[in-house]
Amino acid sequence: MFESLHRRAGKKGLPPGTVSYFGREQSDPVVLEAIRVEPEGVRRTRLASADECAAYVDAPGLTWINVDGLHDPDAISRLGAIFGLHPLVLEDITHTGQRPKLDELDGSLFVVLKMLRYDEVERVIADEQVSFVVLRSVLLTFQEKAAGDVFGEVRKRLMSGAGRLAKGGPDYLMYALIDAVVDNYFVVLERMGEDIEEVEEALLLTPTPGELTTIHGLRREALFLRRFIWPLREVLARLEKGGSPLINDATVFYLRDLYDHTIQVMDTVETFRDMLSGMLELYLSNVSLKLNETMKVLTMISTIFIPLSFLASLYGMNFRHMPELETRYGYFVLLGVMACSVAGMVLFFRRKGWLSKQQ
Repeated sequence: MFESLHRRAGKKGLPPGTVSYFGREQSDPVVLEAIRVEPEGVRRTRLASADECAAYVDAPGLTWINVDGLHDPDAISRLGAIFGLHPLVLEDITHTGQRPKLDELDGSLFVVLKMLRYDEVERVIADEQVSFVVLRSVLLTFQEKAAGDVFGEVRKRLMSGAGRLAKGGPDYLMYALIDAVVDNYFVVLERMGEDIEEVEEALLLTPTPGELTTIHGLRREALFLRRFIWPLREVLARLEKGGSPLINDATVFYLRDLYDHTIQVMDTVETFRDMLSGMLELYLSNVSLKLNETMKVLTMISTIFIPLSFLASLYGMNFRHMPELETRYGYFVLLGVMACSVAGMVLFFRRKGWLSKQQ
């Protein structure tokens, strides 16, 4: 179900630091874009190749270079060579499905996490790996897909040239982008919560095997979210403690607030997991209750027919001297005895409450 679970058998045997793409098949070209904050204003430029990024290496101020698409190892390697990125960082960027983590290598700060979106058509959670590389005056972001992201509002604020975002450094810009990713987690969880409510209502009315399939799908999604949100909490905990020369003290306070948001997301995911476990138990209980109701009805029917079968078999024996055989109204008397037996047992069941509608 989850797009992030990719086969990575091709990585076996490769030396550490090998830049080779492992992820979804991509046909779109790699898109590079630079947003440059200058005294004259903010400039947004579409880059034709990775070589054009060399002009931003030692440029003063703030530069954000975004890469959409990781399926061109040559372009990623060229960017790494231009900005002096460690080979292990480049390897983690191109190997999708990474666990969220934080590394500091060769004067750069590397953060990788998952960006989530809710697919309204398939009604599933789609994931995409996003990597951040913080340098002295440059922020590099690498996105797995080129089909849009959740950074639209951040771009608008940055392009306006006003506020702390344009005046801050790459560390604060990274915080703003991660904050946008975490805020979108709440949107995804809200849609997931609506799906859970729909299934819960269906379970209380008429549970079907289709609800069981949906519950298992939602439980897998909850496990998937926990798999990537839990380590993100550890990453933000390390960031908000400071200690890195690439993270300003003023940004640490914002990272602490972002850490609190991540805790809220994690609590919501754990709540959903508990709810789904309870819903699974409710489904199994309802199925068991229906089975018990069916078995109860069949048992009562069998119990009613036991004395009738006994009487029928008793008078079906082929003995010559049976007193009732010569009785003129013996047949009707026997039917009456059977009817009284059935009425008596039904009355007994009703007094016991076994025939009530609640049962």
